[in-house]
Amino acid sequence: MIDDLPARYHEYLGRFTTELGDIKVGAFVKWSGKLIKKLSFEEFTPAFLEYQEIEQRYTESIENGDTINDVVLRLLRDRSANLVLDPPPV
Repeated sequence: MIDDLPARYHEYLGRFTTELGDIKVGAFVKWSGKLIKKLSFEEFTPAFLEYQEIEQRYTESIENGDTINDVVLRLLRDRSANLVLDPPPV
């Protein structure tokens, strides 16, 4: 997965440009009701890894029929927005 991070960052930049236009790295813009920052690769890497971990645990919880806490949903939505991703369906 670590080897795939440059490709994932390239995808992120593509989504960002498509959704929000040509914004400089470090600039802030509003998307999906949230103020987000265009991340550098160094900022993207931990944010993406954290998002993947949260999304994986969320998916496992759904598959197991566990109850999902509202805080977890909010965290997942926030992390999704930061990466210009739609959150997983609830």
